[in-house]
Amino acid sequence: MNVYDFDKTIYDGDSTADFYLFSLGRHKKILTLAPSLFGAFVRFYVFKKGSKTEFKEKMYLFLRCCDTEKDVNDFWETHIQKIKAFYLAQQREDDVIISASPLFLLQPVCERLGIRCLMASNVDPHTGAYDGVNCHGEEKVRRFREIFGDSGIDEFYSDSYSDTPLAKLAEKAYIVKDEQLSEWQF
Repeated sequence: MNVYDFDKTIYDGDSTADFYLFSLGRHKKILTLAPSLFGAFVRFYVFKKGSKTEFKEKMYLFLRCCDTEKDVNDFWETHIQKIKAFYLAQQREDDVIISASPLFLLQPVCERLGIRCLMASNVDPHTGAYDGVNCHGEEKVRRFREIFGDSGIDEFYSDSYSDTPLAKLAEKAYIVKDEQLSEWQF
């Protein structure tokens, strides 16, 4: 099986940021949340206080202004073309996607693409609250092992060396930049 990160790996960009901007275009009320989002950004990225999960929960407050299910489906109508060509050319039936992005956001596009195994962050699509921890770094390995045990990974693809723990499980691992693949440097 091949395992992929999603954002900036098989998707050209950050799907959560793109969905936020898409939602902002539909629901101007989201702008009223800008001060709390800015405060959370400064707290986490400038003062290094709190966890990434706490920051993201503040960011996801915008979901309270959305018709999330409809908005997500409409979003993928216009954004599915951002799935990278290299992925579409080599896609296999047993591909696995493991991402820090919200499950509710990625599930519809994975279904459209025929990807049957998706592991992502469990975020309430209406409140933005996490159920568990952000699916990132070592958490990706934990989730992979929970489902696949000691099964091996043929090839792993990511845009970030923060995924090194998962890359170490693969026979071959690749860093993805745009459509270019480079062997992982351990």
